[in-house]
Amino acid sequence: MRVVSGMRPTGRLHLGHYFGVIRNWVQLQEEHECFFFIADWHALTTAYKNTKELRKNIIEVMIDWLALGLRPNKSVLFIQSLVKEHAELCLLFGMLTPKSWLELNPTYKDLKYNLLKLSDLEKDFKEKLRDKIENILNLIPFNIHNPDKFREHLLENLTETLIEALFEGEIEPEILKKLNVSKRDFYETDTFGFLGYPVLQTADILIYKGEAVPVGEDQLPHIEFSREIARRFNKLYGKVFPEPKALLTETPKIPGTDGRKMSKSYGNAVFFSDTKEEVERKVMKMFTDPQKLRKNDPGRPEICPVFAWHKLFTKEKELIDGIEIDCKAGKLGCVECKRLLLSHVEAFLEPIRERRRELEQRINEIEDIFYANSKRAREVAKSTMEEVKKAMNLP
Repeated sequence: MRVVSGMRPTGRLHLGHYFGVIRNWVQLQEEHECFFFIADWHALTTAYKNTKELRKNIIEVMIDWLALGLRPNKSVLFIQSLVKEHAELCLLFGMLTPKSWLELNPTYKDLKYNLLKLSDLEKDFKEKLRDKIENILNLIPFNIHNPDKFREHLLENLTETLIEALFEGEIEPEILKKLNVSKRDFYETDTFGFLGYPVLQTADILIYKGEAVPVGEDQLPHIEFSREIARRFNKLYGKVFPEPKALLTETPKIPGTDGRKMSKSYGNAVFFSDTKEEVERKVMKMFTDPQKLRKNDPGRPEICPVFAWHKLFTKEKELIDGIEIDCKAGKLGCVECKRLLLSHVEAFLEPIRERRRELEQRINEIEDIFYANSKRAREVAKSTMEEVKKAMNLP
């Protein structure tokens, strides 16, 4: 089975990237034909104004991928922008993709609102509008066949209209001051690339006739979008593409050091490039159960980020069970628990850190590996494009 997936080079990789994505890739390369790419064009969908660190970030991803166990003799590891056929197929797919498909993409607005810190504002607007919707429905002089669906549609569109009016200065400009975002911020996210990124994602997959894409449940709409485009193309021009399936995988969530999702932007991540001293500082400052103020206080390990890490890094189940029992009984203090965790985290990180140090001395060789793999990927992509052009009667 041919597996295709990519990762944006937005900075150094951290533990969340490993447990969420790369660990699974390492396993897949042992059983399937895998194409894994550094999605540098996708990085531009939200960071097009700042590309100073892009090349450096690409190299960091190369080093981390190899240090974490991806192998160029088992997977095709390459750089997206070195395979121009991705862009060519994206252009052709764009010709046959209805605009409404992109506008209805559930993650498009979520991504935009998260970037602009508008998610809470959206919820607030919806709560205030929900009671008014019935009054509006009563004013409509037509029969509505599906009132519930229409009600949600109306609520969604009214909320979006209010947010647009906010950025146009038509209602309460003080809200924007509190959010620290501007009209320019709002419209600068409305780029063609940002709206159309699912089309490029589809081209990334189908240019290699990918049969499966490893994803989490939150990414299922992306794969269904790709399947829709494959079906539409095949119906119009004849069967060229498989309909890729989602390869749902268990991706254990590793919380950041503050209990939130691990993210560079939150400042709560442990990176593979961190020194031993940096890791120790971060682990020893980790959030714990806020109700466990003293060693003798009974703890709640089920809500504690430190215990969540123990379940990933501490290999002996008996030891994990003992930590849970002692924490609940008030026999284990948080500092001692973190010290114990640190030893297991270091046992995991030190071999990776050592491989990174060795790889950092071979940057030119590593770049050559990715460039050679990009040529391998391009040969496959060129073959697909020949089929596409023939099917579409293009020269």
